Amino acid sequence: MSESRVLVVDSDASRLQTLGAILQFIDHSPVMVESVAELNLSQQRQQDWLAVVVGDTADEGGFAAFVDWLKRDRYHPPLLVLQPRREALMQRHNLDASACMSLDYPVKYPQLHEFLRRASLLRMDLDQQSMRQAGPSGNSPAIRRTRRLIEQVAAFDTTVLVTGESGTGKEVVARAIHSCSSRRDKPFVAVNCGAIPSELLESELFGHEKGAFTGAITSRKGRFEMADGGTLFLDEIGDMSLPMQVKILRALQERTYERVGSNRSVRCDVRVIAATHRNLEDAIVKGTFREDLFYRLNVFPIEMPPLRERLEDLPMLIDDLIAGNERNGHGSVRLAPDAVHALRAYHWPGNVRELSNLVERLAVLHPSATVGAQLLPQRYRVGQPTLTPAEEPAEDRHEAMLAAAGLLPPPSTASAIAALSTLPPEGVNLKDHIEGIELALIRQALQQSSGVVAHAAKLLNTRRTTLVEKLRKYGLTRELAAEGEQLSA
Repeated sequence: MSESRVLVVDSDASRLQTLGAILQFIDHSPVMVESVAELNLSQQRQQDWLAVVVGDTADEGGFAAFVDWLKRDRYHPPLLVLQPRREALMQRHNLDASACMSLDYPVKYPQLHEFLRRASLLRMDLDQQSMRQAGPSGNSPAIRRTRRLIEQVAAFDTTVLVTGESGTGKEVVARAIHSCSSRRDKPFVAVNCGAIPSELLESELFGHEKGAFTGAITSRKGRFEMADGGTLFLDEIGDMSLPMQVKILRALQERTYERVGSNRSVRCDVRVIAATHRNLEDAIVKGTFREDLFYRLNVFPIEMPPLRERLEDLPMLIDDLIAGNERNGHGSVRLAPDAVHALRAYHWPGNVRELSNLVERLAVLHPSATVGAQLLPQRYRVGQPTLTPAEEPAEDRHEAMLAAAGLLPPPSTASAIAALSTLPPEGVNLKDHIEGIELALIRQALQQSSGVVAHAAKLLNTRRTTLVEKLRKYGLTRELAAEGEQLSA
């Protein structure tokens, strides 16, 4: 474990063994080398060690390169240097006093224990920061489990498939894996496979040569080439066409690809992380996703839970989103306890993305103020006292007007759903009941939007591609076509 590993570098073999024995005695795990040349730094991280004990270094050039590598991480473990080398080492390598401490020899237990205790406290602080900054925010069991999976897979080049509803933070997981991996100094390149037309996706991923097609006036790098040495994030891979899936499968298997318009194979060194909100196993049954590609991607699955299943994370998420807005110059706001309590009662169909939009919206409407439950938009005030029209915030009156015009779902949608959730004495078929509610709401949204799928998706607060999939599931495309309706995207 890096929490107890201490690197010992000393060309004096006898002293090296003595230092190692002392560290083992006080329950630390020494990694002992006579020269840093024995270390394969390409396979190491600065944070792999709690501290570095430095004795004599026969290879000064190699040790200087090691210190330069160590300093690439501003939070690198401290050097505990045997006297009297500390001052010269600090000057030669421009080290801060807190990062280069003088260790007596023969070693005095209280001094060594204090230095390692300080290093351990620093590591704990950094771990807490990284939990908040790298990876999904929160402290619920589901998020702790997700962070453990991220830590386990980050050190390997294993392909990862991140699943979960839209807005849960799948790209956050992908970026956390990249930032914790040995590829973190190389590019992280993201591409949304569902947002690019299928006829252009091949060029987007693999690049093209000049003249490969009309409009290709110059050669262009693809995302695989841009991500060389780093990580390629394929978001919404479930929306990829079958012909494109074949080409992606070959690139993953052979680690080679060809630019559009070229017959020359190019090798690629990328770590692939894919994400989707779809159930790919269902898609395989329907014939819309290749089974061999699924197994190639699903080497290490990570599922992001929806926000409604981890509402205990809500206060931490709100604090992190506010801090992010402040860093990005998007204003500041604070939420009163009753506002946070009200938000816990909301069902969050848009997940963390919806919460992020709400926090930014409140920062614009109430800059640097503390927002109570009564100032939240109507849809987030489930169970709160009803306001008179004069008391209602202006933005809520605007939403009510849009709802009345059929351009937004009415503010009482959540209450209506709650009423439908009453269990009758004879019981219900839960699956059929839920599908019936979903089908009724989809029909209403299509009716209000005159059959325009994109507008209906907005009314239902879901992605257009998700709604199209549900239309096929319930056979609504055929039904509307039979009735003479024209669905447009």
